[in-house]
Amino acid sequence: MRKLKRWAVVVAAFCLAASFGGCSTGDTVSYKEMNSATREELVKLVGEDDRLPDEELENKTIKWLQDWDLNADSTGKSTPPELAIFQDRYGGEVQWYQCTYEERYDKLANYINSDEGIDFFYGGNFDAFPKGAIRDMFVPFDDYIDLDSELWKDVKELNDSIMWKGAHYMAVVEMTGDNCAVIYNKDTVQELGFDDPAELFEKGEWDWDAFEEMLEAFVDVENGKYGLDGWWFESGLSATVGVPYVDLVDGELVSNLGDPNIARVQNFMYDLNTKGLVAIGVGDFGWKDKPEYIGEGKEIFYPAGLWKLYGERDRIDPKTNKNTGWAGVFGEHVMFVPMPKDPDADAYYIPANLNSYLFVKGGHNPEGVARWLDCKRLTFLNEDIRALADQQFLDDYHWTDEMVEMKNQMDALAMAAPVIDFKTGVTADLEDILDSSEGVRAAGKGTPWNETLSSLKEPVQAMIDEANNS
Repeated sequence: MRKLKRWAVVVAAFCLAASFGGCSTGDTVSYKEMNSATREELVKLVGEDDRLPDEELENKTIKWLQDWDLNADSTGKSTPPELAIFQDRYGGEVQWYQCTYEERYDKLANYINSDEGIDFFYGGNFDAFPKGAIRDMFVPFDDYIDLDSELWKDVKELNDSIMWKGAHYMAVVEMTGDNCAVIYNKDTVQELGFDDPAELFEKGEWDWDAFEEMLEAFVDVENGKYGLDGWWFESGLSATVGVPYVDLVDGELVSNLGDPNIARVQNFMYDLNTKGLVAIGVGDFGWKDKPEYIGEGKEIFYPAGLWKLYGERDRIDPKTNKNTGWAGVFGEHVMFVPMPKDPDADAYYIPANLNSYLFVKGGHNPEGVARWLDCKRLTFLNEDIRALADQQFLDDYHWTDEMVEMKNQMDALAMAAPVIDFKTGVTADLEDILDSSEGVRAAGKGTPWNETLSSLKEPVQAMIDEANNS
């Protein structure tokens, strides 16, 4: 069995199904279920492990609002192990309330006001916390989860580090390194005559300089060769200096906009733009990202979350007969590496992801959510259960061994030197001003950082002070 550490079972948290037209309280749709032999083995392993609380749930249904499902879904994901354990151990079920990504908070507010009893919400998008606690949409989980227990003690310090007003709101089950990776096509790099980025990473040579050198060698806009694409490269590169724009220190939000490391990465992105190495939002490329250009050999780097590859390898659209799976978009020989190392940083920092969940105010079944989270924690701690989950992931999505090993190494980097940025999680106004082409994205679009900083520094600090004093 391949050693996948403890990441495959978290894929359910990042598999984004297609956006839906609106929320509904309809029944969960079943797709590919866990095979019976795997489920039987899982039941046996759970029975031999004494870490799950031995109790009966009075209410066996937990209500989940998000734009993706925790059950088996249309991406090809079969029943996740934590859900199978929840079903078999507690008779539990997850009722999915569908919505689009954009309408999540409006729907959540409506459901809270109508006492629908939505129980939990995803925290890993970094836009829910501490904003949702400030707006009284979420409640602490301290009465339902024992962080000193065998199931939780190894992530207690992590959860303690992001407390708000003396309470735990965001239940973090693990940290991963898949928040933003550099996706590329091995064939394109080989044709360019460069060493593969994965090989450079293994040799400790994958850094800003190598990244920029490849971009400069490849980009030829007049002949349809484009450089840096995607909506995530600014935040991804920013994380490599090890300093978040907005930090959470001892329960207080802190602005780091004036930090010289922030200025350094912003100036690097400005240089990439002035050299014509940024594609999206510049010139004739337009404002629509084009991941399919990776598969077609028309662009070299597409930084994005690995959820872009959390789906079926091959999926043929019956209308167009095209492969819409990850191999059809990014190519047969797609690969990824972490964001390139900042050559002046004291460690290899990458954008980390918090696989985390929040308890919704007015939820009807917080005890059920706690038990589901206990089941999820068990899948990370029990080696044999983890091995089942690893193999299930490979069977569902057909990654290569090389992709699996790279993901493992990225998770290790995230655990060793995480960068957690709260710039999108404080208020909608702060997110609008910072995470925009007039904010931290401005340098990559051609605006010098000193101009952006002079306009941002005071209003950002005022918003942070207001949040801290709320």
